Amino acid sequence: QVQLVESGGGLVQAGGSLRLSCLASGRSFSSYAMGWFRQAPGKEREFVAAISWSDDISQYADSVKGRFTISRDNAKNTVYLQMNSLKPEDTAIYNCAADPLRFGSVWREYDYWGRGTHVTVSS
Repeated sequence: QVQLVESGGGLVQAGGSLRLSCLASGRSFSSYAMGWFRQAPGKEREFVAAISWSDDISQYADSVKGRFTISRDNAKNTVYLQMNSLKPEDTAIYNCAADPLRFGSVWREYDYWGRGTHVTVSS
């Protein structure tokens, strides 16, 4: 089992940057694929990015390609989401998720979730 805690959210102007972190506690962080998802008020949860167990494959939603970068540091039990060129439509609660078996964009397939961090982008 793994516990996840996100940090790094906040208020930023459009065009700015933030880096989200997700610290995992528990055993064998490197055996989990990791994903970032977000949910804006009144909207459904949506996929943002995912990274495979060994950091060799990443996947992005079309809406964030070229602006966001997911990475992981297995030695620090941490996954990151670097967000550049932020837009007001990126405003949401961002959650990280982990799964030992599946990697991809379907949130229901992830077993472990953090509580989330708020990102607000002002215009």
